[in-house]
Amino acid sequence: MTIIRADSLIPRPWKNGGGVTREIAAEPPDASLDAFAWRLSLADVASDGAFSTFAGVDRVLVLLDGAGMRLTEADGRVHALDAPLAIARFAGETPIHATLNDGPTRDFNVMVHRDRARAAVSVWRGSGTITPEHDLTFIFCARGSIDIKAADGTRHTLETGDTLRLDCAAALECDAADDTSWLRIGIDRL
Repeated sequence: MTIIRADSLIPRPWKNGGGVTREIAAEPPDASLDAFAWRLSLADVASDGAFSTFAGVDRVLVLLDGAGMRLTEADGRVHALDAPLAIARFAGETPIHATLNDGPTRDFNVMVHRDRARAAVSVWRGSGTITPEHDLTFIFCARGSIDIKAADGTRHTLETGDTLRLDCAAALECDAADDTSWLRIGIDRL
C-alpha cells in the first residue's frame, strides 16, 4: 500500500502544450506519454481547445472541479461533463474539442493502452468496502477525507487530492462522511 500525496504531484505541460497535467502514477514509472501501459493524472483545463490524441489508448475523464465542459468528437458526438464527478469515456485517437462551460476545470484522467491494460472507474460517496478485483487498485479522494483500514489493522487517511495505491489482493474499509466523494480505479494488465 502506497499513499501518493496531492502536494507531491509535479505540474507538466500537456502533450499538445494546451494545459497542465500532474501524473499520479504510471506503468512503467515515469514513462513518456508515448510509452505507458496505463497512466493516472490530474489535468487543469484553462481554456477551450483540442485534447491531445493518444493512438491505441482508452480514456476515462472525471470532472473534479469547475463548472464543467463539453467534449465534442469530430463526428458530432458530445460528452457533457456538467456536474462534479461526471464521467466521459472515449478512444484516445478520437479528435476531441473541449469547450468550457464557465471557466477553468480540473479533471481526473485514466489512460490505458488497450492492448496492454484495462481500467474500471467508479464514483463512490461516503463509506465503502473495497474488495480485491483487479491487479492494481487506486483510491483517489476527490472531496473530503477518507479513513482507510487495511485487513492487517494499519490505518491511513486520505485528504482531498490524495491517492492510495494497492498492489496486492487485500480488502480495505473506507470510512468517510456522506459528503465525501472518491474514485475507485481498477487496473488489469493484459
